[in-house]
Amino acid sequence: MLRRSRALLPALALAMLPVAAVLPSSSVAAEETVTTAAPAARASRYDATIRWTEHGIPHITAKDWPSLGFGSGYAAAEAAICTLADTLITARGQRSRWFGPNGNYDDYVSMNGTNLQIDTLVTDIHNRRVVEKLLTSKAGPGTQARQMVAGYAAGVNKWLRANRVTDPACAGAGYLRPNVTALDLWYGVYTANVLASTGTFVKEIVDAAPPTPDDLGLPVSLPRVASDVTPERAARIRAALRPDVAFGSNATAIGGDKTTTGKGMLLGNPHFPWRGRYHFTQQHLTIPGVYDVAGASLIGSPVVNIGFNNDVAWSHTVSTAYRFTPYEYKLLVDPTLYLTASGPKRLERRVVEVKVKRENGSIGTVREDLYRTDVGYVVDSAATLMGWTPLTVWALRDANGEQLRTIDTFLNMGKARTVRDLLRRQDAGGGMPWVNTTAADRRGDVLYADHSVVPHVTNSMKALCRSEIGIVLDQVAGLPGLDGTFADGRCAWGADKDAQRPGILGPRNLPDVVRRDWVHNANDSYWTPNDQVRLEGFPTIIGCEQCPRTMRTRMVAQYVMDQLADGGKESPASLASHQYENRMRAAEVMREDGALDAVCAATGEKRACEVLKRWDGRSDVDSVGTHIFEVFLTRLPDNGVWKEAFSFTDPFNTPRGLNVDNSLVVRAMQRAIDSLRRRKIPFDAPWGTLQVAGDRGAPAIPLGGGMGDEAGNANALAARKTKQNKRFFRPITYGSSHIQSIAFLSGGRVSARTILTYGQSENPRSPFSTDQTRLFSQEKWVSFAWTDAEIERDLLRTERIRG
Repeated sequence: MLRRSRALLPALALAMLPVAAVLPSSSVAAEETVTTAAPAARASRYDATIRWTEHGIPHITAKDWPSLGFGSGYAAAEAAICTLADTLITARGQRSRWFGPNGNYDDYVSMNGTNLQIDTLVTDIHNRRVVEKLLTSKAGPGTQARQMVAGYAAGVNKWLRANRVTDPACAGAGYLRPNVTALDLWYGVYTANVLASTGTFVKEIVDAAPPTPDDLGLPVSLPRVASDVTPERAARIRAALRPDVAFGSNATAIGGDKTTTGKGMLLGNPHFPWRGRYHFTQQHLTIPGVYDVAGASLIGSPVVNIGFNNDVAWSHTVSTAYRFTPYEYKLLVDPTLYLTASGPKRLERRVVEVKVKRENGSIGTVREDLYRTDVGYVVDSAATLMGWTPLTVWALRDANGEQLRTIDTFLNMGKARTVRDLLRRQDAGGGMPWVNTTAADRRGDVLYADHSVVPHVTNSMKALCRSEIGIVLDQVAGLPGLDGTFADGRCAWGADKDAQRPGILGPRNLPDVVRRDWVHNANDSYWTPNDQVRLEGFPTIIGCEQCPRTMRTRMVAQYVMDQLADGGKESPASLASHQYENRMRAAEVMREDGALDAVCAATGEKRACEVLKRWDGRSDVDSVGTHIFEVFLTRLPDNGVWKEAFSFTDPFNTPRGLNVDNSLVVRAMQRAIDSLRRRKIPFDAPWGTLQVAGDRGAPAIPLGGGMGDEAGNANALAARKTKQNKRFFRPITYGSSHIQSIAFLSGGRVSARTILTYGQSENPRSPFSTDQTRLFSQEKWVSFAWTDAEIERDLLRTERIRG
């Protein structure tokens, strides 16, 4: 636990003050800033107080929901105005207008394409008034969620009027105007909802075009059975269908029967991008006597997405369930005429006009088109066996494209008093878009549930409705491709009485478990919530059963199993310590019986093998040899690595036994050593000299943690599309993000340890840009100020905002 020196507070407070706050005023107390553009005689619609504590964390108090959203929007703009503005431009379909049509947009998760491609899809969604229609439907938000979003938009506008943007990423930009609307925010929520569905196929939707004699749209080879698909091609298909697969997380909840406190505890670590719209900011939201919740929120979210209140703590991990199904339609001579049960239908061709910035700075208009069937957008994706050919065309139905309940879901989870109450509120919301939930409560109960938005495709319906290629997709990637001929009949999504709306699986058809011992998830399917419990018999569209676990899943479970061995229990300190232990389960398994050293010795490389043998098997900043092992893992063959194969009867201990006799395994070690030698990376370099912070503006701060799934490192970090500190071996831009270790204590107390690995502010000029990164480097925690007394103890300044 770390406390900032009180001597630093005046400097930090001054750095955080908005422009309005540093102007002299005889009518405002020194310790409180009042920011308001409204005449004193007029009653304010919005009124919120923000108490900023150490690390720039805002504690927002308001009398009602609109004002609470107002404070949230204001604080979000303070922390991340450039990304927030970029998110809103994207949601408006105006990227080409401001950044040119040929620039690339990448949300660092799944949505990737040129600005023109993104704008074409988003503009068509606007033209179809999708969000406006959802806002008035059963699948739309409730009153409190609407009020929060309206207030959030007003809060962003308030911040823009009261402050000068200093972040070099967008300072002086013409789009920084206080004209944000609630509808902008709702379109932002919508595009985030479809992250793992329509958003995955932006290019394939926008570029879809009827086949011509010169381009028949046929893949190089069109398999008819899964056995025709090579393992390499199957892996490419899965990656194309699920580019968010590496968008991971860990969460562990310990029940009262296994804690020293007799109450629940939670350790959550979402692995998210360190930049872009899917990075977190922290906030604490309070309506006295009504609502009190703290945690982290994604950019554009007025509510806490991952967090805790006085009785319940929860975290999320990305689910294996699919959010869409592809439908394959037979074509009738004309490539735009498709067959349905009621006869032929013509594809709807939609023409979109997009404003673009020309090279000379003038604004022009570009016309693009895309196609739809009754279920959704046509997708031309030969890479996933869903090409538009002279014989068939594919279209996607998107379950998250049919709802706008996400804000309601998270908002009302914050009101929960037990984990069962949390799940009930989540189900009533019906808008958990693409994640599992792991939670713990004061009573000592813990929960694992995948009650996310999943198309109502039962195994029996799937068996009846899969097309020929759809069978291959299902066998290779677990995604059933359905017969579009009957998309509005027997192959339409079903309905459950307990679901919030038709078309999605209801709670009784979704996996969950409440326990008193422990549960966890690390992005493998729901099948193994702990080492003893098996959840089985669910529709395969949610995920696999009796299937291998990643080394990261095995490590997250192993931490708990080791702690509970021989009657042990988890304490608040021991659970928190797992975050920074940096054990690597793959190394532990491969070192059994000296196998890893034997593989290295077989290469004849004495120096590297001496380092690897002395290595502590971890990824701490002072560990020596971590890089040799990680590079070795990236070069292993697809098969023949293990002597003992995976067994569904022992999923946390198999596969095991590194195959020393496989020459390809020895070759992988040799190639790893050769690679490091070519790059002139010393074998004995400490890990912290190689792995450093790589997010925008960050100095080369050494970081512990490392490769997740393959190495079995729960503190997963990755270098993706790095622009900062590129000269280092591994400049980190992704992975461990908003980490929280929450323990409920006696007397109604809460122990809240948190760390936001990349800092609260994305502005590199802010003192809160890298302060928490340094703590993360030092394996320390922030003691989150939860009670009024704790907030006053850590207070930097108080700001009252009205509008």
